[in-house]
Amino acid sequence: MKLAIISALVASAAAFAPNAQPAAQTALNAESDRRAFLGAAAAFGAAAVPMAANAMVDYDGIVNLGGGAQVDLNNANVRAYLRMKGMYPGAAGKIVTHGPYKTVGDVYNIPGLTAGEKDVIKKYESRFVVGKPAPEYVIDRINNGLYR
Repeated sequence: MKLAIISALVASAAAFAPNAQPAAQTALNAESDRRAFLGAAAAFGAAAVPMAANAMVDYDGIVNLGGGAQVDLNNANVRAYLRMKGMYPGAAGKIVTHGPYKTVGDVYNIPGLTAGEKDVIKKYESRFVVGKPAPEYVIDRINNGLYR
């Protein structure tokens, strides 16, 4: 009987003993999974970052965009014509919305150009030049986003 009681006590004590499987293995798996996830996220993030837009800062025709004596009909913004009395907004708006132009004389072929606008253009014709259209400037000819 003593043997039965002792074996019952040993069996009940064994029920409260900790498991033999180490818990550290689960933690290591979680840590390695976290590292794999962060590595994949970093690789995806690096690929998803857009490249910087490189501005053309050495554009040869920059002096003809409205700050100098001459105005490039293909690249100058509509506000470049503000300094020419009578050009802005009518004739200037028509010049920048049509084009590109091969010669300065092509400006007179703009549809809807009035006789008064042609006279004003003729007055300033010596100040106009025609450069190769540069995409960096053509996109902003009508509206460069400057407001007062």
